[in-house]
Amino acid sequence: MSELLEYKCPNCGGSINFDSKSQQMKCPYCDSEFDVAAVMDSETDKVGEDYIDWVQSDSENIKTDENGDELVTYICNSCGGEIVCDKTTAASSCPFCGNPVVMSGNVSGILKPDIVLPFRLDKEAAKQALMNFYNGKKLLPDFFSDENYIDEIKGIYVPVWLYSCTADADLRYHATRTNFWSDARYNYTETTHYRIVRAGNLSFSRVPVDGSTKMPDEIMESIEPFDYSTGVDFKTAYLSGFFADKYDVSAVDCEMRANQRIKNSTEAAFASTVLGYTTVVPEASSIKIRGGEVKYAMLPVWILTTTWHGEKYTFAMNGQSGKFVGNLPVDKGKYWKYFALIASISAAAAFAVSCLLL
Repeated sequence: MSELLEYKCPNCGGSINFDSKSQQMKCPYCDSEFDVAAVMDSETDKVGEDYIDWVQSDSENIKTDENGDELVTYICNSCGGEIVCDKTTAASSCPFCGNPVVMSGNVSGILKPDIVLPFRLDKEAAKQALMNFYNGKKLLPDFFSDENYIDEIKGIYVPVWLYSCTADADLRYHATRTNFWSDARYNYTETTHYRIVRAGNLSFSRVPVDGSTKMPDEIMESIEPFDYSTGVDFKTAYLSGFFADKYDVSAVDCEMRANQRIKNSTEAAFASTVLGYTTVVPEASSIKIRGGEVKYAMLPVWILTTTWHGEKYTFAMNGQSGKFVGNLPVDKGKYWKYFALIASISAAAAFAVSCLLL
């Protein structure tokens, strides 16, 4: 049996959500606000009459969709409607009454995250960020921003693994330094070759790797960084009003990507110390990782989907910092005009330089 829970306002009985602006639980009906800790204390003490409605859902009642993926059915305690979601869903809403629900069985016990970074920005901020994202895009088709309507906007807590470790590095580079001079008869070039060695260690704290197959790794990495100093101990109340999934890629399976991110960062950090040379080519790299530790976390992300001329576009925003990413269409006519302009400017600059050399 799996527990489906809804947080209720003790004043009016309406469903309460986590409010990103006040950082408290808020009732959208009577505007009452409640401290998250107080709500969770009631859950711990089983004072369900004040804040929580519990529903026992038979997790054995599993269906499959057309792709063969397993679906689990829950019954909404507010309206009795059927909530059908996949087995990894940790927070959602009733499709009939819209009340937020949390599938506590997917975020408890060994599935309980260590920390959560609460949303700091709300849905309106995400909408405004999308409008701002269009600004200054010279190759964007005319009327795109006016005709491109938002199909869906979701606040999602994405499950991630956070890796902390120390990387011991031993690297070698081949570098050159080139000097040029001339006299009345000849032009001279002198190239000096160097072997450069760098060794040392770097400490890494909370390197994130996406633990959900539903969220592309490229999107999560493109909206980094997240401020982990604002992280708090996980409480299910933070999920109320948002969507969430438990991880479906284990920490062990994510290790390879974490190690690669750490290796790339280590190489880049040491390479940045090799300065003052004409060319620098890495020759050898040995990086050993030790003292590894991993934590399970939930990170806040706004996902927006839009449609324009039959094409779907997906955008993502860091629910903490507001960093925004997404793909936009390119007006081919504008592209070729812009390309021709750049080419003509480059040709004119090259001609001017050649005239000065004559």
